[in-house]
Amino acid sequence: MTDDRTIRFALLVIALVVFPIGMYHRVQSQATHESLDRRQEGLFILATLRPVGVVLWLGVIAYMIHPAWMAWSSMPLPAWLRWTGLAACAIGGGLMIWTFRRLGKNLTDTVVTRRDHTLVTHGPYRFVRHPFYVSAAMFALGASFVSANWFLLMGGVLFVVLIIMRTRTEEEKLLTRFGESYRAYSERTGRFVPRLRAR
Repeated sequence: MTDDRTIRFALLVIALVVFPIGMYHRVQSQATHESLDRRQEGLFILATLRPVGVVLWLGVIAYMIHPAWMAWSSMPLPAWLRWTGLAACAIGGGLMIWTFRRLGKNLTDTVVTRRDHTLVTHGPYRFVRHPFYVSAAMFALGASFVSANWFLLMGGVLFVVLIIMRTRTEEEKLLTRFGESYRAYSERTGRFVPRLRAR
């Protein structure tokens, strides 16, 4: 097995572990059948984030199935950088699974909370306020390095920028919902990177 096939196979294994677990938790979180007003994200994020995410996933899937489909946007990268991207995907996938398990039925695909939503501050949330976004960013950027693909890299960077933009709205909603509890939590944790010391 060549180096390229090995790294592609490893990415496929990671995706086949993470994706079904994520789908399971998303289905479980829908058990309340509660409708969520996704318009509260804002029109720009609503119109861009999900389409960019879908295009990104389709590109990664195309690369894993048949790399020639994405050859039009390939770029030369050293092997060590591609393996580093694979490590980022593995770590991001592990963090994503950990986050899914800790969120439970609090999981939503938008900035709006459920009626019975609780403020989660354990698991990866002890360290950062948005571990799911961190894991998604790691996977998206890692996959672009694994595939050595400039189109996926641009899509990954755009995805990360949109996530950062959406986070501000999400934190406003959480502050409104949980008040002083969320403010205190924000002061002792970093948004995406752990704080060395609480403020």
